[in-house]
Amino acid sequence: MAKILVLYYSSYGHIEAMAKAVAEGAESAGGSVDIKRVPETAPQEVVEAAHFKTDHPYPVCDPMELPNYDAIIIGVPTRFGNMASQMQSFWDRTGPLWATGALIGKVGGAFSSSASQHGGNETTLISAHKTLLHHGLMVVGLPYSFAGQMNMDEIVGGSPYGATTMAKGDGSRMPSAIELDGARFQGKHIAEIAGKLTA
Repeated sequence: MAKILVLYYSSYGHIEAMAKAVAEGAESAGGSVDIKRVPETAPQEVVEAAHFKTDHPYPVCDPMELPNYDAIIIGVPTRFGNMASQMQSFWDRTGPLWATGALIGKVGGAFSSSASQHGGNETTLISAHKTLLHHGLMVVGLPYSFAGQMNMDEIVGGSPYGATTMAKGDGSRMPSAIELDGARFQGKHIAEIAGKLTA
């Protein structure tokens, strides 16, 4: 049984909702799944002024826990086309793992959220992929066998780089049914590949 970590940062709950769906997909493929979050690094006054979500149902991850998993799936909102600094700060603490090659050969993936259709989801996913690749992980996206990402009847997230959602500028739009299905698909797909590699 492959051990899967869904590691996320969520300011307002959109990525947290996607993380739950990714975990559901991984579990449906027989994976043993943990959902954990990275620490909040924004000053408390910023957290309060911006009304960040503070009731977190999942524990904070220690970077040194990463080698315990066969697959690591990162969920992070975009900040100007890059990973949010909270997630980047977490990975900046993984130098000792990189130095020993502790994550080489594991499976990785990413999912993201932005305010708009063209708010930087794909570049954020690529920024996450680069970090995973530097650690030696094999990156798995959201293949076109998940046909939902081709839907033209409504605005939907998702791309070959990974599952995505769009929150609107005011954060009022939560992930749609199609977007959550994409997250589940990606979680299942990654867990299946990790299971084959660990068999």
